[in-house]
Amino acid sequence: MLGHHVGLSTAATKRRVDRLRLGGVIRRFTADIEPAALGWTIEAFVEVYCEGRVPPERMREMVSAIPEVVEAYTVTGEADGILRVRAADTDHFEKVLGIIRNHPGVSRTRSSLVLSHL
Repeated sequence: MLGHHVGLSTAATKRRVDRLRLGGVIRRFTADIEPAALGWTIEAFVEVYCEGRVPPERMREMVSAIPEVVEAYTVTGEADGILRVRAADTDHFEKVLGIIRNHPGVSRTRSSLVLSHL
């Protein structure tokens, strides 16, 4: 199908994609999942504030154990990190938020629920 869109044969398309993967241009292939189809209808951004300096590796370890955290970033500014969280409902989100807040080194959080995507 990709070859059809770019006007190349299947073999030529595969060779080009293979070269792009080997060259590090294409890092991975992903599936775009509809979270609501899985029952995860709540989306929120959670700012995480830590006690002292927390290295990115430690924050990565913390969030990798929480499946509801779908994206995580270290950032400049007041917060140490920003997490994008998905949950089934507000009760589920509150439980996830409790897990984040109770993690050693986290002093506080600030959350914003997503109302709509623009």
